[in-house]
Amino acid sequence: METDSEKVTIRIPRRYLRSIDFLVRADDFPSRSEAIRTAIRDMVYQRIEMVPDKLKKIQAAEQAVANAESLERDLIKK
Repeated sequence: METDSEKVTIRIPRRYLRSIDFLVRADDFPSRSEAIRTAIRDMVYQRIEMVPDKLKKIQAAEQAVANAESLERDLIKK
């Protein structure tokens, strides 16, 4: 575990906790904490990979809006 870690209290549905406990009993993880740390790490890595695509979509949408506004201004001037 990292030395700069912090304790966080969370509430999770019982069904998830039962699944985590099963994984711990099956020796997939040494503890609930390790299972949850692994799940969070995996989610963070997965989501971070999605960020550039989301930024590109946002930029494309903003450009489309700007183009539409420009077109609308041009049409109104005529």
